[in-house]
Amino acid sequence: MQKTILHLDLDTFFVSVERKLDSRLKQRPILVGGLSDRGVVAACSYEARGYGIHSGMPMRMARELCPEAVVIRGNTATYSKHSDEVTAIIKEQTPLFEKASIDEFYADLSGMDRFFGCYRYATELRQRIIKETGLPISFGLSVNKVVSKVATGEAKPNNQLVVDSGYEKPF
Repeated sequence: MQKTILHLDLDTFFVSVERKLDSRLKQRPILVGGLSDRGVVAACSYEARGYGIHSGMPMRMARELCPEAVVIRGNTATYSKHSDEVTAIIKEQTPLFEKASIDEFYADLSGMDRFFGCYRYATELRQRIIKETGLPISFGLSVNKVVSKVATGEAKPNNQLVVDSGYEKPF
């Protein structure tokens, strides 16, 4: 039986949660992390990335690159709550899954093609997560974790990509 592994990743998760809680943050450059100059960017919006900002960057440098960015300290408990909502949906919908981090999941959909179609199933799962949580999520679907994770990265933001069996190497 052919393996089918789904990788799901919540897009700019901390930023997306903050935007869900405060719609005034939409379309603005957002930095989540330590507020002092010695702090570090834990997450940033795609708008902030356009200025060359990335996670792990010193907050001082990020503010220099984008002085108009909104800086948010972040709230681990809030992010955990939203992650748990997504986890509950995945747990209910998939027979075998792994939570790799607060915003990243793997699910083994092997054998489901006989009954439903793995891509269709993954698409409906993604749509349910978006509808019920209001959070953007991307997925990659392939024969193993590595290719699925790379496919998710290519699908972002808020999209999906399948790499069919036999096409892993060219992909």
